Amino acid sequence: MKLINIGFGNLVAAERVISVISPDSAPIKRMIQDVREKGLLIDASFGRSTRSVLIMDSGNIILSALPPENLAARFAEKEEQEADRHD
Repeated sequence: MKLINIGFGNLVAAERVISVISPDSAPIKRMIQDVREKGLLIDASFGRSTRSVLIMDSGNIILSALPPENLAARFAEKEEQEADRHD
């Protein structure tokens, strides 16, 4: 299992992430509110402004203070490390 740091020492399983998106659009804000009401929201931003929304295959949504570009780079870095390990 590959774990990705999403900020403040919080880790997520890379293979469980469906997408990493920006929280700026109205549909994403509605989705966050719906998931919050269902009790499936995980706020890993530690009170900072939310810059990324991670949609998980379990139906959970995780909020992160790191921008999507940073998280995408971390996912790509992990994939490169795994590829190097198998060569």
